[in-house]
Amino acid sequence: MSASRDSGRAENPWLITLAVMAGTFMVVLDTTVVNVALPHIAGSLSATIDEATWALTSYLAANAIVLPITGWLANFFGRRRLMLVAITTFTAASVLCGLAPTLPILIFFRVVQGATGGVMQPLSQAIMLEAFPPHERGQAMAVWGMGIVAAPIFGPVLGGWLTDTYSWRWIFYINLPVGVLSVMAIRAFIHDPSYIKRSSAKIDTWGIGLLAVGIGALQIALDKGQEEDWFSSRLITTLLVVAAVGLAAFLMRELVIRDPVVDLRVFRLRTYSAGVVLIALMGLVMYGALVMGPVLFQTLLGYSPLQAGLVMSPRGIGTVLVMPVVGLLIARTDPRGLLAAGLLIAAGSLFWFGHLNLDVGFANIVGMQLLQGIGFGLLFVPLTTVTMDPIPKERMGNATSLFNLVRNIGGSCGIATVETMLTRFQQAQTNILGAHVDAYSMPSRTLMHGLASRMAAGGADASSAAGQALRAMFAVVERQAAMLSFVNTYRILGIVFLAIIPLVLLMRRPAPGPRSGAAVSE
Repeated sequence: MSASRDSGRAENPWLITLAVMAGTFMVVLDTTVVNVALPHIAGSLSATIDEATWALTSYLAANAIVLPITGWLANFFGRRRLMLVAITTFTAASVLCGLAPTLPILIFFRVVQGATGGVMQPLSQAIMLEAFPPHERGQAMAVWGMGIVAAPIFGPVLGGWLTDTYSWRWIFYINLPVGVLSVMAIRAFIHDPSYIKRSSAKIDTWGIGLLAVGIGALQIALDKGQEEDWFSSRLITTLLVVAAVGLAAFLMRELVIRDPVVDLRVFRLRTYSAGVVLIALMGLVMYGALVMGPVLFQTLLGYSPLQAGLVMSPRGIGTVLVMPVVGLLIARTDPRGLLAAGLLIAAGSLFWFGHLNLDVGFANIVGMQLLQGIGFGLLFVPLTTVTMDPIPKERMGNATSLFNLVRNIGGSCGIATVETMLTRFQQAQTNILGAHVDAYSMPSRTLMHGLASRMAAGGADASSAAGQALRAMFAVVERQAAMLSFVNTYRILGIVFLAIIPLVLLMRRPAPGPRSGAAVSE
């Protein structure tokens, strides 16, 4: 399989895959690897857990700001140069995060990490889509998707192991060898295609500024919304107003300016627009389901962090096993059918989770996770392949930037939505269940008497035993209410997946067989 410098490919496109995926996997891994280390970071740097969460928020906000302008940055500075600068700076910032003596310094270098890491996802995707001929893009996206989907799943497991075995600082130090190898591979195998050249157009500073303000405010609001109780907080309300005004002004400017920093004309392509909507909703459901797992397994089912990691790993295994098969099937079948099948299977797994109870066994959860991983594995590769099929090569960088931005924002919305629903559902279910626990209920009186007798047998006096029994009964009610909140949330996520299946019909099937050029606009 030959390739030319003009097409942006080396002699072997799999060498390009190796070059871009090492750094990209590292960048995506860093979005979740820090989560489990937050208590250790807070304790080590004399901060509270809430303060330490800014190490996550700052990374995600900086990442989101850079994503949509990656295509413009690549044209302005050159794709190869941008990737080299990004991965070098990201690696250096990782080491400095590990050395950080205070929380503000850690947050500063996390911002640097997020800003430089933000260019890696869309650039790597654009490069791989160009490196392979259209009829082999499914295989390329299978490999790319394995890294993008598996990294957030395995991140908490790796972060927990490193933190428990060594120190939280090692979750940053491990980026050094990966970054060095990635820089060497990029220098050896990545070249700029002929159409990537520095533009002489004036820099759209207002567009960049409005985008940074709007996206940054939105990301922070989504990340901190539930913690601050949403619109009861002046901070969150202000951030959402700023985000709405900033993004509206940005869109109006980009639609009328001659040389926009983000080319929105790509949304004229029906297939691309439908794909962007699908990836946003898929990100909402997938990231929402992902964040629910550790909370459910550790707080309600009593699993240790290691057990929680083990019971979640089948999802990643199912995804990794299915994606290569999907990559081969795409060239032989209609990828829209695979996408619809993935939505049905993933929805089925979410409804299966919607029948959980507090007595569920480890083996049952493993089966649910494996099925969910298979469903998720069927989604990403077909969606990316179909969505990017009509995009001309010279607009691929811009299209992948917007695609990844929307996916990340969808994920942030999913996490925020799930956290809010769990809290609200638990409050409602506690009131409903608590209404049936009163002095006129014979089962309640019997349980209360039995608990009080047990407390008295343990040495408590009659008054203390009654109080302890009452608190124990309320704990039972809260635990059952929490379980019901998870059940209801899983079912709603399953309904979302079923509801978006008709959007698949809006997308056009890619032309079968090898093709020599990019599709024209629809």
